[in-house]
Amino acid sequence: MKVLLVDDEPDILEFLDYNLKKEGFDVFTAADGVEALRIAKKIQPDIIILDIMMPVMDGVETCRKIREDGALQNKIVIFLTARGEEYSEVAGFDAGADDYITKPVKIRVLMARIKTLIGRGANRHQVYGEEDVLVGDFRISQAERMVYKKEEEIQLPKKEFDILSFLATKPGRIFSREQIYDTLWGADSIVSDRTLDVHIRKLRENIGDNHIKTSKGVGYAFVPETK
Repeated sequence: MKVLLVDDEPDILEFLDYNLKKEGFDVFTAADGVEALRIAKKIQPDIIILDIMMPVMDGVETCRKIREDGALQNKIVIFLTARGEEYSEVAGFDAGADDYITKPVKIRVLMARIKTLIGRGANRHQVYGEEDVLVGDFRISQAERMVYKKEEEIQLPKKEFDILSFLATKPGRIFSREQIYDTLWGADSIVSDRTLDVHIRKLRENIGDNHIKTSKGVGYAFVPETK
């Protein structure tokens, strides 16, 4: 599989290049977003690993352009950055990232995340199915990766869409945090509670606060119909 590494720090690129090649990946590198887009269009990588703070074009803008490109929009995108603030994480996921990992990078953690994302992509249809989900005022289109509420289009970032699709498999049922982590991130991944909380908050902002029910200390449920 092809991996495109994008970072303006040569030491980081060298470290990741060495370790990913050891794992059998075909590795390409870029030092900024503009170069990354040019290379990505040429080589069509399976995975793109982005820093946020880069010259010429930052990682968030690069990710947005990847998601707008028909040939690149379904590629796996991972942010690997020193920016650990919540607003940076939110911006990364809003731009369409599949995962967000803070530096200093632990290579075993990075590899676990990559393998989980690859496996999740291969098995998506087993979790959600391929047919539209029709429940209450909502239609969730897996083919379009679009949500419709009373036919109003709601375009969600990838992770929020996956969370909603998973919760919608059993409307009204409370899924534990562990069930959500295991299904969407993988059992071996290390995900902080804050990461899931950020996604849930953004999901509520997009589909309506009263459609995601919190069971304190347990987890979350999708409630398509509310009084």
